[in-house]
Amino acid sequence: MKNSLFRSKPVTSCLLLVGALIATGGAVAQDLKIGVVNVPRMIEESPQAKAVMGALQDEFAPRQRSLVGLQKDLREKEERLQRDGQVLGEAERSNLERNIRDERRDLARKQNEYLEDLNLRRNEVLGGLQRELLQEVQAYARAAAYDLVVADVLFASSAVDITPEVLKALAERYAKENP
Repeated sequence: MKNSLFRSKPVTSCLLLVGALIATGGAVAQDLKIGVVNVPRMIEESPQAKAVMGALQDEFAPRQRSLVGLQKDLREKEERLQRDGQVLGEAERSNLERNIRDERRDLARKQNEYLEDLNLRRNEVLGGLQRELLQEVQAYARAAAYDLVVADVLFASSAVDITPEVLKALAERYAKENP
């Protein structure tokens, strides 16, 4: 049975790079300028991400308020049925029960549509944001003359973590674009 660790091309490439550096006695490694970025942290802390998430929340707030209103109306009807069900006429109680059933179905459908639309839009927005953030990382790496910048590592010392510097560059760019 093959070890699944060596099936991943990035891991294999990294292991080959490390092996080559060790084989050359580390002479090449001393000349390399390597940096590490924490992409989830950049997505969480960058002003661009905060602005995009705020805009997304604003975009979907009216639908969310509408759903909350529908839930409140349904709850009121259910409470009325509980409270007055015994004294209502047969036809009126039957109509109210049917109305409640229909509204439950309608509410569930609208909630599913809302969540589906929200998730689709969030993925769309996060994809664009991630591309923007990675372009900023590349620009920073070129400007600072880095030979290699990696993300999603198991361990990296703070000496090679360039996330704070990239976040600072992102904040400066955001301030210029959004005075």
